[in-house]
Amino acid sequence: MTATETAVAFTGAVKTFGAVRAVDGIDTEIAPGETVALLGRNGAGKSTTISLLLGLIEPDAGTVRLFGAPPRRSVTAGRVGAMLQEARAVPRVTVRELVTFVAGRYPAPLPVAEALELAGITELAGRRVDRLSGGQTQRVRFAVALAGNPALIVLDEPTAALDVEARHAFWASMRGYARRGHTVLFSTHHLEEADAFADRILVVDRGRIVADGTGEQLRRSAGGSLVALDLAGRTPEGLELLPGVRSVEVRGGRARLRTDDSDATVIALAGLGAIRGLEVAPASLDDAFLALTSGKSHRSDEPGRSGRSDEPSASRQTPSPLPEAV
Repeated sequence: MTATETAVAFTGAVKTFGAVRAVDGIDTEIAPGETVALLGRNGAGKSTTISLLLGLIEPDAGTVRLFGAPPRRSVTAGRVGAMLQEARAVPRVTVRELVTFVAGRYPAPLPVAEALELAGITELAGRRVDRLSGGQTQRVRFAVALAGNPALIVLDEPTAALDVEARHAFWASMRGYARRGHTVLFSTHHLEEADAFADRILVVDRGRIVADGTGEQLRRSAGGSLVALDLAGRTPEGLELLPGVRSVEVRGGRARLRTDDSDATVIALAGLGAIRGLEVAPASLDDAFLALTSGKSHRSDEPGRSGRSDEPSASRQTPSPLPEAV
């Protein structure tokens, strides 16, 4: 992918705050038109990564480029819109007045009515911004981010503190904008949002990208299935050596086996004797996320090590063990 074909490019980006390495050598690229989720726990490094992307802070090492240029240049040129977590309502102005003012700062903005419609707030146009509910205010902030008709829109935890109805309304609006061919990058710690709305998911943990792929690829990276059974007084030793098994976890007298081949695992279990309480289920995205961010060791066919095209890459970083930080 050349610089002109790349919307976002991180190359060895590092950012530290004292002893904390908030971003630890991130390498990744996002193509124009992609919708990408930055998924991680609180404190994983998502917000610092977004601050680097927007040019709000500079990397201590490595580079960040938007459309082949430094972030501040692309932001100044009106190619980037952002919706950050921290924002105060502007007093005594209406929604329409605010969006109109912001649109006027860009070289080729969206018509104000169109920005309001995309954000789903046309009926709020005459209302004062400082008298809106939390969910309504979030959608106004989205309209403000859209106002300049940016090629890239960056959303930092856009549905934080929203109720279910407001979250559905927000994502409907975001999808409408993405369908126009724009690039969208959003951070979230809601796995279901990343799975439902992103073309790709970048899993961030302790300042690194530990996996990069679709929701389905991430599920495969955790082991294609979970096989659970009652230990019935037995010890779990040796279960990790069964065919297909990647890891073994014991909870309350039951063993949970992550496996790439559930049929082979179950047949091998049957050869050990009677099986009680057997359950076989596909791995969930929650399972994948926990496996990728737990810091536990896995076999050498983890994401980024297998080389198989159907597994998520780790953006040229070794996914585990993970460093201490954030």
